[in-house]
Amino acid sequence: MEKDFISGRGAQQNIHNIFSRLSYSQDHVEGIDDWEQDVPNTQFTIIHPKTIVNKVTSPDVGMQYSANPYQGCEHGCIYCYARNSHQYWGYSAGLDFESKILVKTNSPKLFKEFITKKSWDGTPISLSGNTDCYQPLERKFKLTQAILKISLEHGQPIGLITKNSLILRDIDILTEMASKNLCIVFISLNSLTKETRSKMEPRTATAQQRLKVIETLSKNGIPVGIMCAPIIPGLTDHEVPNVLKAAAEAGAKWAGYTIVRLNGEISKIFEEWLWKAYPDRANKIWHSIQSCHEGKVNNSEFGNRMKGSGHLASIIKDSFRLHCKKNKLNTTSFEYDLSHFNKNFNTQLKLFNL
Repeated sequence: MEKDFISGRGAQQNIHNIFSRLSYSQDHVEGIDDWEQDVPNTQFTIIHPKTIVNKVTSPDVGMQYSANPYQGCEHGCIYCYARNSHQYWGYSAGLDFESKILVKTNSPKLFKEFITKKSWDGTPISLSGNTDCYQPLERKFKLTQAILKISLEHGQPIGLITKNSLILRDIDILTEMASKNLCIVFISLNSLTKETRSKMEPRTATAQQRLKVIETLSKNGIPVGIMCAPIIPGLTDHEVPNVLKAAAEAGAKWAGYTIVRLNGEISKIFEEWLWKAYPDRANKIWHSIQSCHEGKVNNSEFGNRMKGSGHLASIIKDSFRLHCKKNKLNTTSFEYDLSHFNKNFNTQLKLFNL
């Protein structure tokens, strides 16, 4: 008998960690295995990594350096490419990824040490290159807020991408940074449909909340755009025109997109979720994804992996460009002002206190 869909979480179970000799098993729904049917509570573990800023070597992700205060993400987006990275920590890319969060409490200290190094030149750093820096635990730990304050003090340019309205908590910091062209924000938004979001991104802000975030950021002079990503052929591709229109009306100036690719263990997690969440059209969605990746659900080739290839991918590309043009998105460019970067900010202040 098909198990019930677990609401409130994206993944429907823990799958095998490819780096572990142990495996997860659920042979029947009764007895000792029945715990898998419950929605797991979120747990967090404090860790102390040695580094926080990472150089991004992939040529098609639009960033040179990234910093992530958290590993794992409670938002639970079913398609998230970061799920695979949770396996390096000994966890499953499934439910573990969204319920067992690692908190890097020393990340502000590491961040400051990094940007004040003699060799650092103030190259923009992106927050949320892996997991969302404004996920729910940020309300408690305020690590992103601390990093932004350090960035403002030193004139360090920052890019942010999030789907959580918690970013508005830091609007005063972002407004001051924006006045110096030190920040740009992208809000992730790929569907305006409540049911789709609640299944696909179960613990995220609603589309209406995200549009309100865009509006608020824009009204405060903070450069803001959207990432219509990932577009899921057969599920969300038809929403692209409405998403772009709504975002532009809210104040977004730029828009980007990717087509979903299910690399590594994500293909197994997504496929199980798909048959539970949309059993009536799972085949159509699955084959639509395959049609964008040369018959597979993932293409790792740089240049093609993000936008896909083939007839359906071309239709999505043309539609996206058309509606960006109609809504006057991507008509201007944004440039950080690196002249404000001052790695010796604190040192110079101390000179006046002697």
